[in-house]
Amino acid sequence: MLKITLVLALAAGTPSLAQQTTFTLDPQKTTVSFTLEASFHTVHGSFRVKSGTIQFDPASGAASGLIVVDATSGVTGNPRRDRNMHRDVLQSARYPEITFTPTRISGKFVPQGESQVQVEGALKLQGADHPITLPFDVQAKGNELRATTHFAIPYVAWGLKNPSNLFLHVADKVEVSITAAGELSSGGAKASIQGSPHPETVLRLTPQ
Repeated sequence: MLKITLVLALAAGTPSLAQQTTFTLDPQKTTVSFTLEASFHTVHGSFRVKSGTIQFDPASGAASGLIVVDATSGVTGNPRRDRNMHRDVLQSARYPEITFTPTRISGKFVPQGESQVQVEGALKLQGADHPITLPFDVQAKGNELRATTHFAIPYVAWGLKNPSNLFLHVADKVEVSITAAGELSSGGAKASIQGSPHPETVLRLTPQ
């Protein structure tokens, strides 16, 4: 009888174990609000989050996942202004989602208590990815996690239309605040390879 053994042969380096942590957002407890300065007043608005999951390795900082915001849900309390925002600025009928894809987390994350971390990733607006780093204040208690951040989006520099006109001047950056809440969980240890990025997989057949 032949015994089949799968061997991972590496040109350099050895496999190590890394613990993956997962943060799953609760859309009902997560808020996205924004403010935009204009000539005579400040516009306040909000969006709804559709879903969100971040997986990360606290040791290496490697991160992945996806956070999805419903672009069509944006409201400012003024129906006419909202129609113009969706049609001319966000073009939400064509681009119904705004997404953030994390790639790395830096700073010391503690599974219980308070942490300050920076999350690097890509924010997608109107189909284009824009690199951004978001600073988060994090509070973890049990398996519950709450994280808050505030940052500016240079939406005009990123290719979106400035809604200013002859009588109204609008800022070219929008201030965004996010309060995210959800569940924290740790998966089983996963293998990660240090050394060669191209390991060779060998299938050995040995008699038994």
